[in-house]
Amino acid sequence: MLTEKQQTFLDYLKQHLRDEGEFPSLRQAAKELGISHSAVAQLLAQLEKKAVIEREGRYSRTLRLLPEEDSRPERTLGREVPIIGDVTAGMPMYAQQEWTGSVVVDSKLFGGNNLFCLRISGDSMRGAGIFNGDIAICEPRQYAESGEIVAVLIHHEEATVKRFFLKPDCIELHPENKKYSVMRYGFGEVLVQGKVIGIVRGMHPSFSGLPD
Repeated sequence: MLTEKQQTFLDYLKQHLRDEGEFPSLRQAAKELGISHSAVAQLLAQLEKKAVIEREGRYSRTLRLLPEEDSRPERTLGREVPIIGDVTAGMPMYAQQEWTGSVVVDSKLFGGNNLFCLRISGDSMRGAGIFNGDIAICEPRQYAESGEIVAVLIHHEEATVKRFFLKPDCIELHPENKKYSVMRYGFGEVLVQGKVIGIVRGMHPSFSGLPD
């Protein structure tokens, strides 16, 4: 917080910079503000201490304004997301629900509540940028829109990640690799667990760019 005198002096420096394209000298500032040279030097020192300006030397023209607190880039805050087990991106595998670790992701990119991660095994989703060994960040869901990439349980015990399509008579789970076939199940055979919203590769979180 600046005092009234400090704020008045800062406003004067900003206005002079806008009008003249440079900062005033100590003598000019003292004359125009009606104060002593030492008072100008003291105000400069106070603004520098409060990280409002930065001086390269004692001469007042060799200074620059620092960004104000509200305009400075915000720090990226991380959040810890648990890895609850492995899931296949190939043929379905038995679901493992134990907590096997965690990853820290950017809280701005990955908001929402109760996010969880699954470690990917297999290559059936490589066309969507999901590779063997990746960690899928999932938003809890019990439903899915056609075309979304989701983690599902098949027959209440087999877990897989696939692109979901709701058909009139069944649910289709599509791979993103021509080596694998589309899987079809009855409505009661598939339980959606979550939508894949991002991928961690090499323990560095990144936006997956998955199409909806």
